[in-house]
Amino acid sequence: MKFLKVFIVLLFISHLSFAQNVLSLMNRADLFFETMNQGKFDEAHGFFDESVKAKISVDELKLFWLKLENSLGTYQSVDGAKSAVQGEYFQVILTCGFTKGSQPFTFMFNKTEKLVGFFISPKPTQSEYALPTYTDTTLYTEKEIQIKFAEGEMAGILTSPKKVSNFPVVILIHGSGPSDMDETVGSNKPFKDLAIGLAAQGIGSIRYVKRTMIYPNSFNKAFTVKEEVLDDALAAITLAGTLQGVNKTQIYLLGHSLGGMLAPRIASLAPSLNGIILAAAPARKFADLITEQNEYLYKASGDTSSAGKQQFIESSIDIDKSRLLKLGAISPDSIILGAPASYWIDLNNHDQVGTAKKIKNRIFVVQGAKDFQVSVQDFNIWKTALAANKNATFKLYPDLNHLLSAQKEKGNGTQYRVPSNVDINLIKDISAWIKLAK
Repeated sequence: MKFLKVFIVLLFISHLSFAQNVLSLMNRADLFFETMNQGKFDEAHGFFDESVKAKISVDELKLFWLKLENSLGTYQSVDGAKSAVQGEYFQVILTCGFTKGSQPFTFMFNKTEKLVGFFISPKPTQSEYALPTYTDTTLYTEKEIQIKFAEGEMAGILTSPKKVSNFPVVILIHGSGPSDMDETVGSNKPFKDLAIGLAAQGIGSIRYVKRTMIYPNSFNKAFTVKEEVLDDALAAITLAGTLQGVNKTQIYLLGHSLGGMLAPRIASLAPSLNGIILAAAPARKFADLITEQNEYLYKASGDTSSAGKQQFIESSIDIDKSRLLKLGAISPDSIILGAPASYWIDLNNHDQVGTAKKIKNRIFVVQGAKDFQVSVQDFNIWKTALAANKNATFKLYPDLNHLLSAQKEKGNGTQYRVPSNVDINLIKDISAWIKLAK
């Protein structure tokens, strides 16, 4: 197996420096197909860059669309989308819905948002997300909410348990990188599972789209976790206190991965929080975690080639660059491991364990032993540091991975391609811990 530097994609920052307006490109690709669906092939031809127009005629576009309709039926909508940077171009993959089924298409755009190519993509081999077995839609309702900030807003969902008045609410805080409100990773949606499971236990939840996914252009300069996470988490906490049905004295925060690392910091800024849940939360510096993860993945790959070894060495060098504590001669927007220097300095100078020791909130630390991204070592650090805190509770789950689902082995990132839901026992433990405060 070839060694790949997947640690950045799986755990941390990779796409934060993607400054192109991703949503604009996705909308443009959809509009291109909708234009052809309306038979406006001359207009559709205008979507292409001048360098490409001569290579594909209006008649060829028309013939392509007629063949597509004959095979898949009438174009209806976009069912899903992904994006990535490919050198100087931007790639958008849309899963398009037709009357006879769905089909992914890849669109390539240049920096002026002009098409330079598109083609049919192979259908994904990974399985689709599946609702957990503990889903019971008769036990909860969902309502759209908005998390607002000075420059805009993010869509969110309030999941409320039925037949329960004055219910506790848990605000779900994402891990690193852009993420939707379900914290989708491969075929898994841990935040959706948590919302469904907690609602069945009589507990509400708030989840929302992460700002880096909706406003990527706001993150093409120097920034810190304040802009990425803290501001929106605090806005969600404030909003929770205004929502009908929510017990204003029973507002909790569940931080996953980076969100768990920042949970004590958020609690120190939000006196209305009753407690925080640290799920797979790093207790060490990021660079230490990435180093551990990098070494684990390299050994697990079995790649003994000189190229694999060289890649591992280069990865280690890149990780060490993220350890800086002050700027020195480096500009704040200098990119290191996909994030600006200002981001790493902010993280490296904050002591999440020390902050947790100072706050008065109830704390519940949960960790899976089959997590290769945040290890049991971090759990033990939390447990030792907070041992004297009577408000702190700890539980290690032998079979859970980083996405809080049960697994037979520790594995690697390929595990996330298989649908697996958040463990019901973890959800019941969280529920019981919350209800102890009543």
